[in-house]
Amino acid sequence: MQYYSLNKQSPQVDFKEAAIRGQAPDKGLYFPEHIPVFDSSFFHNVEKMPDEEIAYQVIQPYVGQSIPEKILKKIIKETINFPIPLVKLNENIYSLELFHGPTLAFKDVGARFMSRCLGYFSKERNEKLVVLVATSGDTGGAVANGFYEVKGVEVVILYPSGKVSGVQEKQLTTLGKNIHALEVNGNFDDCQQLVKKAFADEEVNQKIFLTSANSINIARWLPQQFYYFFSYKQWPHKKHPPVISVPSGNFGNLCAAILAHASGLPVQHFIAACNVNDVVPEFLKTGSYQPKKTIATISNAMDVGDPNNFVRILEIFEEDISELKRILSASSINDDETKATIKKIYKRFNYILDPHGAVGYLALEQYLKKNSGLKGFFVETAHPVKFYDVVEPLIEEKIPLPSSVQEIINKYKVTTKMDASYPVLKEFLLQLKT
Repeated sequence: MQYYSLNKQSPQVDFKEAAIRGQAPDKGLYFPEHIPVFDSSFFHNVEKMPDEEIAYQVIQPYVGQSIPEKILKKIIKETINFPIPLVKLNENIYSLELFHGPTLAFKDVGARFMSRCLGYFSKERNEKLVVLVATSGDTGGAVANGFYEVKGVEVVILYPSGKVSGVQEKQLTTLGKNIHALEVNGNFDDCQQLVKKAFADEEVNQKIFLTSANSINIARWLPQQFYYFFSYKQWPHKKHPPVISVPSGNFGNLCAAILAHASGLPVQHFIAACNVNDVVPEFLKTGSYQPKKTIATISNAMDVGDPNNFVRILEIFEEDISELKRILSASSINDDETKATIKKIYKRFNYILDPHGAVGYLALEQYLKKNSGLKGFFVETAHPVKFYDVVEPLIEEKIPLPSSVQEIINKYKVTTKMDASYPVLKEFLLQLKT
């Protein structure tokens, strides 16, 4: 499999080169030259297949010859060694729980897969690899955990000060060693712009070997398809494909879901469930894509005013907006609606939503009310304990702490505080060379 830049100004590369680079030299995102399509027999037999075999069948065409079969299967086994259950709430609505990994967030799968791929590739090089990433919440912890103590790799995580939850912050700031947390006086878009400037800086890229761990990297984006193949394996209404509502910020997760559908996965419809950062909902209404200044919300991992991966969704549909609108709709849910949904679902089903899952639930519920006879699931992207300060007052209960949180909750955070200043970031990166 070869990958081309969506800016169309860089040569094609294989999986290994695309994963190591993160972004093409022309600053475009990498995209596969073709999308593999499964035969219908694959889906007829999916219930009998182990998850590891499903994942291997999904990802192997994208990896190609870059990783030997034995190594790739080992990477997959380590990536998905926790449950990804589809939980029934009522006859029409299910929850796909993606928070059972080590950092209690959906990004564990992509981060673990990517870290192991880069760990394998780094063994072939004598050069230290610097992974640079911006986070609006869960990416930081997942990347920190995935790359912790990986030899030959230094990780630099930028996050907006005061705009991630307490648990999220502890997960990305308490490991130390090869994990460096930069606490930025700004918002997520400021962090993302700093990262983009670093990748565009020729001097930095000549002196250090820089790559990205955001969902722009194919090694983090592509394995997120696993969730949707696993969900279909568990889906009890095979004759009626599901409506899938995905809480969406940078749009990597939804893009992976749509890619899985393009490979043949049966899906009735997709919903981009957004908070008040509504660039994509407005685009689907007006046809005009207008990035906006980020607005802080209680569903902070979705606080993105210019989602990187939406361009990949457009590429899947070959920029056919009418076809895109046929399969995808979008909703914008505000904080008051999010809070009311958390309270309502806990009272009705004794089920605790995190703020992102609540956005996904409400968007799905609204769609199903307008389209009777359909069933679907929303994606619960993070464990509610990561947002205990928001959720506990709403449900008037304490959320039991998982063991992984108990281990870090009283640890001291270690960060480097900085303004949203590129020269400061550049100086920090260059000193990692020594």
